[in-house]
Amino acid sequence: MAKQKGIVKIKGTVGDLTFYKSGDGYIVKEKSEIPRSKLLNDPAFIRTRENMSEFARAGKASKVLRNAVRTLLLAAKDNKVVSRLTKAMTEVIKADATSLRGLRNVIDGETELLRNFDFNIGAPFTAKMYAPYAVVIDRAAGTMTVDLPAFNAARNIVPPDGATHCKIVSAGADIDFTNEVSQSGVFESPFLPLVETLTAPINITHTLTQLLLVPILRRTALFGTTLRPLYLNPAGSSPRSVLNEASHCSARKPETS
Repeated sequence: MAKQKGIVKIKGTVGDLTFYKSGDGYIVKEKSEIPRSKLLNDPAFIRTRENMSEFARAGKASKVLRNAVRTLLLAAKDNKVVSRLTKAMTEVIKADATSLRGLRNVIDGETELLRNFDFNIGAPFTAKMYAPYAVVIDRAAGTMTVDLPAFNAARNIVPPDGATHCKIVSAGADIDFTNEVSQSGVFESPFLPLVETLTAPINITHTLTQLLLVPILRRTALFGTTLRPLYLNPAGSSPRSVLNEASHCSARKPETS
């Protein structure tokens, strides 16, 4: 795959070359000469078909996860999050040591590889939020908790220009990747002023009591946190979001307890 250079950029197909624009600029690639029927049926391409199957499974899992924590992603401006998350899901699937190649899946893989995945690469959570916090996922009880001790917001949060307040937003999700369904809970903290005073401690508990009709060993628990910067005008009217949110994710692999 090559990039186009020069003043005139081409889009479309010329002979065996396809020209298009992506997030990485203007790209040109050569048309494949392998007939689709051969790709899908020839024994020589069995590895290709296995890779295609697992990549499609990773894409679906990526969409299920994004839908489950959609509230956290509304203001996160990252046009590559889909491809990045799909790539991460591919690594999760490759870690499946029990299934045959081509049948490897998310649940039998290592979902803990998703830990600290940033949904907004332009505003990584760990570069914006320095206050310590603890997350506990209790699969047996169906709860997800986060404890954030009192902290100095002015010293522990790196806001974009113009932000005067922020919110801590979290979501807990119980996901069945096989059937592509999930249930989730969302919490938003009060407005936290970005000043040199301590905030009140924040204790969040997500309780997912309506368990999915799938054994706990076939489900994945995930927890996401967003730092949402806000601008509150002097009149005290409704706040507006400022620039990007920083969001990241924690995951817990299915357990026996």
